[in-house]
Amino acid sequence: MGESEQARRPLLVANQEDPHYHQSSNGGVDRNSSATGFLVFSTIVAATCSFTSGYCIGYSSPAEYGVLADLSLSLAEYSVFGSMLAVGGIVGALMSGKTADYFGHRTTMWIINVFFILGWLAIAFTKVSWLLDLGRLLQGIGIALTSYVGNIFIAEITPKNLRGGLMTFNPWMTGSGVAIVYLIGSVVKWRGLALIGSIPCLLQILCLFFIPESPRWLVKNGREKEFEGVLQRLRGKKADISPEAAEIKEYAEFIQLLSENKILDLFQKKYARPIIVAVGLMALTQFSGLPGYTFYMTNLFVLAGVSSKPGYVTLAIVKILSTTMAIFLIDKFGRRTLLMVSAAGTCLGSLLTGFSLSLQDHHYWISSLALMGVSVYFISFNLGISGIPWIIVSEIFPVNVKGSAGSLCNLIYWFSSWVVSYTFNFLLEWSSTGTFIIFAGVSVFGFLFTVMLVPETKGRSLEEIQASVTNVLH
Repeated sequence: MGESEQARRPLLVANQEDPHYHQSSNGGVDRNSSATGFLVFSTIVAATCSFTSGYCIGYSSPAEYGVLADLSLSLAEYSVFGSMLAVGGIVGALMSGKTADYFGHRTTMWIINVFFILGWLAIAFTKVSWLLDLGRLLQGIGIALTSYVGNIFIAEITPKNLRGGLMTFNPWMTGSGVAIVYLIGSVVKWRGLALIGSIPCLLQILCLFFIPESPRWLVKNGREKEFEGVLQRLRGKKADISPEAAEIKEYAEFIQLLSENKILDLFQKKYARPIIVAVGLMALTQFSGLPGYTFYMTNLFVLAGVSSKPGYVTLAIVKILSTTMAIFLIDKFGRRTLLMVSAAGTCLGSLLTGFSLSLQDHHYWISSLALMGVSVYFISFNLGISGIPWIIVSEIFPVNVKGSAGSLCNLIYWFSSWVVSYTFNFLLEWSSTGTFIIFAGVSVFGFLFTVMLVPETKGRSLEEIQASVTNVLH
């Protein structure tokens, strides 16, 4: 390391020789902050995008038979409709990092809601299949932007001791969105269901006027006075923000010396581990079967002989309870442990689902076994794989490559989603049991991948995590 870089080392390293600098057992700065009302409000407002994302993701399941009947679509055409969400996700992934870097996180959330509202209006008033697909495409762009911006924003406004718990608001809101659309969809027709989906978007547009921009984004863009004011509001009027502010500014200045935010900067040896971890976790979330379970649940219920209305009510309750549990467990047991439990559980759920579908007779106990398998899958998925990969991705990349890394991760996530969502119905025709055995196998791989490669980030500052994972200081 040259003299100029040595002089600009982040406080988390340089201050280790300072006798007045206290550290926690894991090497981070021992500063625990309380959750202020402004911090919680900002988190909830940001996570509202995730609620709409969940509503969009779950929409195609209760709407399936109504859309097929009213628009006279074939199953293949409806598969295109379902997969267009992922196509939009790929488009959104390519623009997510740069959009957030250029416009800022708060402004990007306004843009997200424009995509969502236009998508819902296109679906609600369509009389042709292409407009239906266009609406789904626009929603996919909004969800991809949400997947990146929502997690990054919350990660950057929260102190390290609260980050895990507050970031689980995103998967909780996503799961709640899916649960609500399942419940409403059991009694409301598909056009009305689409119009209801625009209500959270309108509410968030208003609330965004009252939350701040990310402090770290402000520092990166040279707005230091505004940065300190925002950080003070987030931590409370009486909080001493000087150590945290100094650490953020020092690290941001240091990291800017290394490189610009270009996609090619990711492909350096020092970023090999975070890229492998991020790409592996993004693929796991989709290839473990989520799009198949979520987009085409009505089809699964028919195959298993499960009555749709009680089935959706059961899954709605399961989703809300399991995502709520994750909020309280993530900072107690850590990211790695919950990921391993989650992968093992999704494997079991897929095996139970596949076994129930292999039994041709629709006896009550077989239908109950299928519903139990799907419930086990969603409980397990929501405990870890649903949100933790995005939390880890938002934590492990330095600010100078975070935009490009976010675009890459989003691209992998949505390409994987497209593959599963488009092929799922065809795989069911090939072998319903075999389909879920494949999903179970992916979950086994995810368990082993987590054990061998995924770092534990619980209780560590973002700067400390990024320095250790990327080895940028050596």
